[in-house]
Amino acid sequence: MEQNIIQIGNSTGVIIPKSLLEEVGLRSGSQVVIEKDFTGKSLRIIKKGTANLSSVTPEFIETLAKIDKEYNIALKKLAEG
Repeated sequence: MEQNIIQIGNSTGVIIPKSLLEEVGLRSGSQVVIEKDFTGKSLRIIKKGTANLSSVTPEFIETLAKIDKEYNIALKKLAEG
């Protein structure tokens, strides 16, 4: 879904359709946390008080890539059963 960022007084905002808010359990007045993802190129809107999964850091991704590179064959064999 594409939306435009709009001017709201001295701030900016995005209109979020009511049906989408209802699907994720939010409504007007709900408190949310807005944060950048680990790449710094996307924003996440998270209902306040829910689990925060954005703690995946670039270092963690790099470590996973190294493990995958070193143990790729063994991991594939384990996945096959």
